[in-house]
Amino acid sequence: MDHWKVSRPTVGRTIMIVGNGSVAAGAAAIIDAADLVIRFNDCRSRGAGGSRTDIVAVCNTGRPALSMLGGGNWKNSAAVRQASAIWCVRSAAKFESLRSQLAHSHPDLDDLCDDYSSGFRAFAKATGRAFHAVPASIHDHVDTGLRAHDPDPYVVPSSGLIIIAEVLAHWRQPEDRIVLAGFGHAGWEWHPFDAERRYVDALVVQRQLSRLDRSGDQIGSNVAVKAV
Repeated sequence: MDHWKVSRPTVGRTIMIVGNGSVAAGAAAIIDAADLVIRFNDCRSRGAGGSRTDIVAVCNTGRPALSMLGGGNWKNSAAVRQASAIWCVRSAAKFESLRSQLAHSHPDLDDLCDDYSSGFRAFAKATGRAFHAVPASIHDHVDTGLRAHDPDPYVVPSSGLIIIAEVLAHWRQPEDRIVLAGFGHAGWEWHPFDAERRYVDALVVQRQLSRLDRSGDQIGSNVAVKAV
């Protein structure tokens, strides 16, 4: 079996955004060696995708939010215990603005716009964690960007794409490297995953970020992954 190592410059951070899809064999050590690791919701990426977790980005509306806030499973999970920050992916104002439209187009999604960010904010405050809510402008920016990639009809972009856009817009420093792992671009039927894949591939071509999962010997302009 191949073993992997990461070589990188001495300046700038490596920010890993780790989705809940499959992760390349041997990637755990690379992910854990990053300067910042962002995971999602119940952090199913832990294990094959390493263990380090600095930020947990949560879907803060509807049933997923209620599931995480209810009981103690999510709050007491290893990833959440390790995280120093909770990010709410969905803008309460943006989702409230979608409520009447979705009541007509997708009446089965009647709870999608119910916002529980206050619960995550309270949890973060009570446990000494930082809290951040992604602004509505990022959702709008992603919607605009997706139009260039011929999306099928969709309800909202995925949490993964929102966080990619948020990091690129507001958190990346000039020398930072943004690396994705666990992004299979598959899941809920009302996310535009095919268009999202094309959107992310375009960002890779533009050297805005790189993919760990799709690497050969090189995963981006600043982070080299080699089999040894």
